Amino acid sequence: MARPVKKLPEQWKKEILNAAKSLFLSKGYEETSIADIMELAGGAKGMFYRFFRSKEDVMHVLGDQMFLENNPFEAVRERPDLNGLEKIRQVLALDRWDKERERIYVQATDILKDPRILAAAIESNRRVLTPLWFELIEEGRKDGSIQTEYPKELSELLPLVNFWLMPSVYPADREEICHKLRFVAEMLSAMGLPILEDEGIRRAEDLLAVKSAP
Repeated sequence: MARPVKKLPEQWKKEILNAAKSLFLSKGYEETSIADIMELAGGAKGMFYRFFRSKEDVMHVLGDQMFLENNPFEAVRERPDLNGLEKIRQVLALDRWDKERERIYVQATDILKDPRILAAAIESNRRVLTPLWFELIEEGRKDGSIQTEYPKELSELLPLVNFWLMPSVYPADREEICHKLRFVAEMLSAMGLPILEDEGIRRAEDLLAVKSAP
């Protein structure tokens, strides 16, 4: 093991996250240990615990970081060629096209069995995603592409739908997940937010079913 070198705390944290991301993508989350992460980061194992309580914490922080680095809401915000509804559909499409984040997302579903991690993920989504969804829904209401009386409620609901569809949180097999997803599509459409089209539903079914419970 190489001796730790003098680095600023934020640099250590960044390098630990980069090492974890590289290993999760190449070896997989389950096959990666904290020792593996620190060996790649070039630090002693004790350095890890200055920033993170567990490998689960690293995965949670990494997911947030990858979202902020490639935020699909920012990508559509200044596009005058799209109305509000089209921007929301584009956000969902951009999210699906981010293959690295998708692979991390699939691996991260199991850690949500930990109530502490689940609570942190829900709070993070509420704080970050709810205002972003509300902004686009309101834009759609103003330009006429979205007709709903529930912009606030929908913006709060959308970040929670992902957790309901995760089999690690609500155990379900592939068929049950697909059925739930189609229910969500119909429910959102009835509320004036028809954002899940057939192609998107099929793609989401495939992704969510990867980690379906036995």
